[in-house]
Amino acid sequence: MYKQRWILILLLLSILGAAGCSLSQPVANGGSSNQAIILDTTTPATEVAAAPETAAIDEEALAARVLAEVQAQLATAQAQETLSNIAYEANTALNTNDLESTLINLYQQANPAVVYIVVPSVGSGSGFVYSEDGYIVTNNHVVSGSRSFEVVFANGDRMAAELVGTDVDSDLAVIKVAQLPEGVKPLPLANSDDAQVGQMVVAIGNPFGEQGSMSLGIVSGLGRSLESQRQLGSGSSYSLPDVIQTDAPINPGNSGGPLLNLAGQVVGINSAIASTTGTNSGVGFAIPVNAVRRIVPSLITDGSYAYPYMGAGFDAEVSLEEQSVYGLTQTQGTYVVSVTPGSPAEKAGLIAADPTTGRGGDLIIAIDGLPIQDFGDMNKYLVFNTSVGQTVELTVLRGGETITLSLTLGERP
Repeated sequence: MYKQRWILILLLLSILGAAGCSLSQPVANGGSSNQAIILDTTTPATEVAAAPETAAIDEEALAARVLAEVQAQLATAQAQETLSNIAYEANTALNTNDLESTLINLYQQANPAVVYIVVPSVGSGSGFVYSEDGYIVTNNHVVSGSRSFEVVFANGDRMAAELVGTDVDSDLAVIKVAQLPEGVKPLPLANSDDAQVGQMVVAIGNPFGEQGSMSLGIVSGLGRSLESQRQLGSGSSYSLPDVIQTDAPINPGNSGGPLLNLAGQVVGINSAIASTTGTNSGVGFAIPVNAVRRIVPSLITDGSYAYPYMGAGFDAEVSLEEQSVYGLTQTQGTYVVSVTPGSPAEKAGLIAADPTTGRGGDLIIAIDGLPIQDFGDMNKYLVFNTSVGQTVELTVLRGGETITLSLTLGERP
């Protein structure tokens, strides 16, 4: 539109300029010859006769005709732009209405399966119905320190629940009610490997005790890690890989509630926030639902989950500075900084870095043929694809050579 307007204005100026040049020139032969200026418009060409030499051409009339034509074309262009804007606004409204309908339907379908968990003398949190026989998934930190709970459903039904199983390293727990209220169905589970940054998600839970609250956001990041709540004697800790970062508002009380895609499927379990105030800062973290798929069945049957164990400590990411310190030829991989005596790692022959120089350790660059960029890649593979007693093949860079080691995984202590 702006381009058209400038073209028309320039056309007006050029025509008036041309008219000015004609007026500055003497009329040929000094008589009453018919000199014409032709306007390039959609109207018939118009002849403007020159007056005798001693008379001036009607400059104002010419300008008025040109201006009228330009204004007519501007009006047409403006009308087209207005119609275009109306169409755009209509489409925007349609999309907004579609999103609103989706969110309303999602809430109506999912909220009955989201519960408010009251922990006597401790606090409260959220959870969601996992199975038709009354199992409910929540966070370990919500139920920690108690074995009996009160569960409040969206319809107001209150039921007693008992603890079934917990896993501190994933921050997952399972509780159970004797029977679900009529009409309440388990929430379907997505595949968290399908999650994408920018994907819209909603969190449903009970922030600050406000039951059945829903908030909207996006997946802000993937492949984050969540440290275990238990600390090892060495000051290090285990971590859960492949955690989902979201900006959907998560506050105290949301813990254990579902993070859902717009299809109403659980993609994660809201677990933690990064904040200096203890409330939402736009950086929240959800346990990937694939961890639920892998860990929760064992919590139901055994009350706990057995993680595979290598028995080695690693540098999470090798920086360029560390590459120089360690004397490595590349940064891709995970560097062995310690090996626990008697562990599967020691039995497999993994070599740790010299604690005084930082050099001489093995750099693991692949596991079972899968290249790894850092410790997060290897940890994800171990947690989601291996089991206790399974043997894995490690591709290792050692002293400039590539070797393969077989390691039989133990059970994490």
